[in-house]
Amino acid sequence: MRHVISVQDFSAEEIIGILDRAETMVDIARGKAVSETLKGKVLACIFFEPSTRTRLSFETAMNRLGGGVIGFAGTEATSVVKGETLADTIRMVSGYADAVVLRHPREGAAKLATRFSDVPVLNAGDG
Repeated sequence: MRHVISVQDFSAEEIIGILDRAETMVDIARGKAVSETLKGKVLACIFFEPSTRTRLSFETAMNRLGGGVIGFAGTEATSVVKGETLADTIRMVSGYADAVVLRHPREGAAKLATRFSDVPVLNAGDG
């Protein structure tokens, strides 16, 4: 399990490896090829603030790789409005998913989320 909070979490060699792997997946990203790499996996996209492009890019990637997506874009229909904490939300969501993508207005929220998640947390923007 590896959280992705900052690009600084990766060595130069790891970044080059990621870019090399991404280059082999261009046809999948463009919808010209099909992949089942993540078949049976669930990604939770939890967005406490709006971000259309970021949210859709994660959701599209997961779908194109054969996985499923759950989550929310905005807190108005969640238990957050009843006072649920970020820690509680992360604990609950990580029980449903194989990874969590988090976008939150508070700086450091993604790093904090790693303390409460049983699955990898990917930072989609905080602060």
